[in-house]
Amino acid sequence: MPADLNRPASPYAKVKHYLKQELTRGRWPPGALMPSEADLVARFGVSRMTVNRALRELASEGFVERVQGVGTFAAQLHRISSTLTIRDLHEEIEARGHRHEAEVHLVRAERAPAELARRLDLPEGGEVFHSIIVHRENGAPIQCEDRYVNPSCAPDYLGVDFSQTTPTHYLLSVAPLSEAQYSIEASAPTAQEARLLGIGRSDPCLVVVRRTMSRGRPVTIARLVHPGSRYALEGRFQP
Repeated sequence: MPADLNRPASPYAKVKHYLKQELTRGRWPPGALMPSEADLVARFGVSRMTVNRALRELASEGFVERVQGVGTFAAQLHRISSTLTIRDLHEEIEARGHRHEAEVHLVRAERAPAELARRLDLPEGGEVFHSIIVHRENGAPIQCEDRYVNPSCAPDYLGVDFSQTTPTHYLLSVAPLSEAQYSIEASAPTAQEARLLGIGRSDPCLVVVRRTMSRGRPVTIARLVHPGSRYALEGRFQP
């Protein structure tokens, strides 16, 4: 088989493959400082978002350790990973060579009801940021993102243009992830979700509800609704 058929095709996968291969060969011993994001951007001619995704996935698999404001370091390779990765949808779609578009339907401050306030560690009736965004891949709606954000963790959230960047990408940059909790179920969409996704009320959907933390503080709760015919959830276990 020609060697090119075994090589990763997407830009982020090329960066990840190179770093993983060189780590395995021992180019960077445990604890050694890795190339900076700027160095990797220049070397591969890709965006900083692409490099950031490659490094995030290597960190989740235990190959590197990232220290905010310092850099990325080679980690011990005896660790194992069995996790769901927080992935930026824009980067995921871009890696497939497809076009990502975001329709912003709502971005505003609201008053938090009791249960939401409790889960985000806010006072009941306190201010919470709320956004509803539909993500499209090559024109087809693949996710309705209904998200609440703790204002103390991302005070500038309402001023971000989410047609140009995703909430996931922005929140990871201002409130580094330390913990995530998931619930996943097959469910019918709400009337609003069905309308935004262009599907029927009885069409099956995969619904992911995710709560993330940063340094012990709740950052966001997001309900991510995907038409079942357009989405698959994948996992990975690697020693």
